[in-house]
Amino acid sequence: MIGKYIREKLSWLVLLISMQLIFLFVAYIDTSIPFRSVSYIVVLNVVVCIVFIWARYPRETRFYKRLTAWDHTYDPGDLDIAESPYERIVHDAVTSQTERYRKESSSHFILLEQEKDEMLSWIHEVKTPLTALQLMIERMHDDKLQGQMTYEWLRIHQLLDQQLHQKRIPFMHNDLFVEETELEPILNGEIRALKSWCISKRIGFDVSLDVTKVLTDSKWLGFIIRQLLSNAVKYSHSSDIVIESKEQDGHIILTIQDYGRGIEAQDLPRIFDKGFTSTQGRLEGTATGMGLYLTRQVAQALRIDVKVQSAPGEGTSIKLTFPRKNDMIHLAGV
Repeated sequence: MIGKYIREKLSWLVLLISMQLIFLFVAYIDTSIPFRSVSYIVVLNVVVCIVFIWARYPRETRFYKRLTAWDHTYDPGDLDIAESPYERIVHDAVTSQTERYRKESSSHFILLEQEKDEMLSWIHEVKTPLTALQLMIERMHDDKLQGQMTYEWLRIHQLLDQQLHQKRIPFMHNDLFVEETELEPILNGEIRALKSWCISKRIGFDVSLDVTKVLTDSKWLGFIIRQLLSNAVKYSHSSDIVIESKEQDGHIILTIQDYGRGIEAQDLPRIFDKGFTSTQGRLEGTATGMGLYLTRQVAQALRIDVKVQSAPGEGTSIKLTFPRKNDMIHLAGV
């Protein structure tokens, strides 16, 4: 700040120095003026100027130091009261601009809330014809066509489910209830939802749970498992998907292992990025790049660590490491 202060006052300092040099120059060329006396006056002026600047520096920079340290929130009351006229100009400008931004932010937030509510309402409305469509598909006699229709129905259902949870994730802390949750009912429910798809692809499930309970939110855990199982089924064919749970160092680890096509090495670091569809997914044109991204968002909120190991042609292993109980105390419901 001292450097900025000197640059701000540089013109005044140059003026004062120039005046002292003029005094010395006049005394030098005019022999009638005692040069020593003028030198004393110049030295005294310099000392007075230095003391004045030293005394004024804290007072004149206090407001700007506070302005620099201001966290740019919408509360200009955190700034010191302006004292000088120029400081009041700056303070008034910041206050008026902050107030305008606050009003704009408030209006935008209201519009976003309205859009979110309308989207959620629309999704719930769409679920009604989807349910009716599912019943119609189940009554079809053509097994091949029924399988195709079921697959497309399932894709629509999953896309709506992703959109619904994507809108809820920013506010999921209001909807958390952490408790001892049984893994088996959640896994069975998600497997049953994928049953027709798995049958058409000749995919089975091998479930072995050494640990049957975890401390988490059951609804959001169901969403995570839904995304992971959907990916496992989507990229597998004529093979089993192995689901195991165990306890290690106080953590519960749930592993979902498929033996599908796997993930390319260059894609692994980016699979949780928003909108990333991988090399193969881009060629197929069916991936949205949102499933694993939303999975990571929910997992982070639940303090679940997600690790992925994969190799092309060898399948993919995803490990969900649940936190210890002490790590969940601050979450709702514990």
